[in-house]
Amino acid sequence: MIEKIWSGQSPLWLLLLPLSWLYGLVSNLIRLSYRLGLRKSWRASVPVVVVGNLTAGGNGKTPVVVWLVEQLQQRGVRVGVVSRGYGGKAERYPLVLDAQTSSTQAGDEPVLIFQRTGASVAVSPVRREAVQALQNLAQPQIIITDDGLQHYALARDYEIVVVDGVRRFGNGWWLPAGPMRERTSRLRDVDAVIVNGGTPEAGEIAMQLLPSQAVNLLTGEKRDASTLNDVVAMAGIGHPPRFFATLESLGVKPISQYSLSDHQALTEAEVAAFARPDQTLLMTEKDAVKCRAFAHANWWFLPVDAKLATPAADKLLSDILSLVR
Repeated sequence: MIEKIWSGQSPLWLLLLPLSWLYGLVSNLIRLSYRLGLRKSWRASVPVVVVGNLTAGGNGKTPVVVWLVEQLQQRGVRVGVVSRGYGGKAERYPLVLDAQTSSTQAGDEPVLIFQRTGASVAVSPVRREAVQALQNLAQPQIIITDDGLQHYALARDYEIVVVDGVRRFGNGWWLPAGPMRERTSRLRDVDAVIVNGGTPEAGEIAMQLLPSQAVNLLTGEKRDASTLNDVVAMAGIGHPPRFFATLESLGVKPISQYSLSDHQALTEAEVAAFARPDQTLLMTEKDAVKCRAFAHANWWFLPVDAKLATPAADKLLSDILSLVR
């Protein structure tokens, strides 16, 4: 239903307009207060790059963070990542992740980034505190923030916005009548716009999410997804249809599909109920982060990697490396 409202297909968005006007007013006043100097942004001693979005829902932001971290690491740069840690509830903040940190503590996306890249990752509702923790412990040369485009309390040196190239900006209205956190005019101020799928417009960087082999949660075995039998698909991400479309492109035809809420907490009993032991439960990597501690032998996940078009991607990396130098 929410997709129909945000796309304008359902007239219910009209009923939500008053709330959207209020959201937009508050959002604009917050940003204006920083621009006028009524509120002060805290600046780190190293460059800060924000990877965020203008809309709610999954746009492919976290794969872009992973791609950027890996690209910088390959060039010898020490990278730190900070996040709000949405969905996690730590005993205290800031929380610097280690091999024992669970998604229940830190949220699924920070744990995924830590496991994929090995970079220093810290979470805190106050992102400044997460940055300070990393500076004290890991001494990174650059900080990447996973989300936080609208968190103006943290000064930034480079802003990247990730856009869903198929859904774009829906009906263009602020939450909750539409998907917008900020209006599209904000794009004029950012340094780069990355478009996930669809057809990029002038000046935008094209990106694709490319799946690799499926991985067994329990053993680490890898197989082509198309060789898995009796597949039941599960996706607890911002936009589950994207995952199901990826499976279809690989020739996987699930017996059934389950769409879960983004950042939804999962228990062993809940996940085990989706598929019988003689079936294959195939999930996203983000879901797998939450299920590793109680994984079953028939549970698999499908990693995806961001691939950005060149030479625009090379220019983006060059710009960010210049901040480090």
